[in-house]
Amino acid sequence: MRLLLAEDDARLGEMLARGLRERSYAVDWARDGERAVYLGALNRYDAAILDVRMPKKDGFQVCRELRARGRTFPVLMLTARDTVADKITGLDAGGDDYLTKPFDFGELLARLRALMRRAPELLPATITVADLTVDTRAQRAERGGRPLPLTPKEYALLEYLARNAGTVVSRADLTAHVWDDNHDPFSNAIEVNINRLRKKVDAAGPPLIHTRRGAGYQLAAVEGHGS
Repeated sequence: MRLLLAEDDARLGEMLARGLRERSYAVDWARDGERAVYLGALNRYDAAILDVRMPKKDGFQVCRELRARGRTFPVLMLTARDTVADKITGLDAGGDDYLTKPFDFGELLARLRALMRRAPELLPATITVADLTVDTRAQRAERGGRPLPLTPKEYALLEYLARNAGTVVSRADLTAHVWDDNHDPFSNAIEVNINRLRKKVDAAGPPLIHTRRGAGYQLAAVEGHGS
């Protein structure tokens, strides 16, 4: 899942970006409001975390502009000001939830998961395809009851494929949702990680990850047209 993080505090931003990446999220970090609007309008995010007090444009303005551009991903607002008026302003600007600094990182993760579960449609906490189970809360996967030893990137790939089980997912989709803006679209990182993931997932049973030449990849219990 790909996130937009807008935070001008270098120390906090680095901590959040690192912590989120360790939990399998792809993160694009904007250090001011103008950059946040640019990235939010350019990329397809699954959610955004916006600090209220930022240079150039504050979080309220960023949220308003992204909503005006038709961006519907859930937005979690961060602020040091715990007043009812600020919360109302954030929600009226298009924010979906509000977290006051200082906060516990575990609470931020829980709020983020809750937002993504209910927007734009209810996303299940556990996804099952044949004997493969993906626990999106714990960010673990198992097949046939046996845990799969996945890296954060492999897990992120598997979760996105699982959320779109039965559908052919293109390279562009994987780039948009699993990698951040540092990803080189001309590299073979997707193929390398898919191959590693396939070896782990398909080692214990019939193949579930299929390649659709010229189209992308598909997670399915029964292979469809050509692989």
